[in-house]
Amino acid sequence: MTSVGDDFSCSSLLPRERFPAFFFKFQFRNVEYSSGRNKTFLCYIVETQGKESGSFRGYLEDEHAAAHAEAAFFNNILPTCEPNLRYNITWYVSSSPCVPCAELIAQILQKNKNLRLSILVSRLFMWEEPEMQAALKKLKAAGCKLKIMKPQDFEYIWQNFVEQEEGEAKAFEPWEDIQENFLYYEEKLSEDFSTAGQVNAFL
Repeated sequence: MTSVGDDFSCSSLLPRERFPAFFFKFQFRNVEYSSGRNKTFLCYIVETQGKESGSFRGYLEDEHAAAHAEAAFFNNILPTCEPNLRYNITWYVSSSPCVPCAELIAQILQKNKNLRLSILVSRLFMWEEPEMQAALKKLKAAGCKLKIMKPQDFEYIWQNFVEQEEGEAKAFEPWEDIQENFLYYEEKLSEDFSTAGQVNAFL
């Protein structure tokens, strides 16, 4: 059994299965300027292959001033990796990881070769900063796949992680600029890595 998150401070964040539609519509909206969005929402799916094959899902949220959801996942949801299992993990996150979280994830992936992680993000966090670009390159080098959410990814979150409240439309209703903003962030991700020859690993 390999410890995943012992080197990092533990978080008291607790996993849950679904969150209110209001938070989805505000926190996951792929706007260019994310003013007022001081939380990170992380929806996860964990699939294991081996003697104990199975899957489970849930979500975490944090305040930026507290422990981050990415660290909480490895401390609370997957604190250890069984060496005889393969882990395929998918995250749907309201924003891409900050520098410390990106470096943390890269270290964990390097230590646990039986762990595969794909991260789909609504927005890019501080994508213009050189330190952020370098941290995302470390993620790629460690085997992480980072992608911008397409409209159908938001629909998947709506169907699988959002509470269907009374009076709410059951079907996902895309906002007006969802496709335009997806293309905007996809272009920024391409610009950040094309000069370094890294773009194909992220798209």
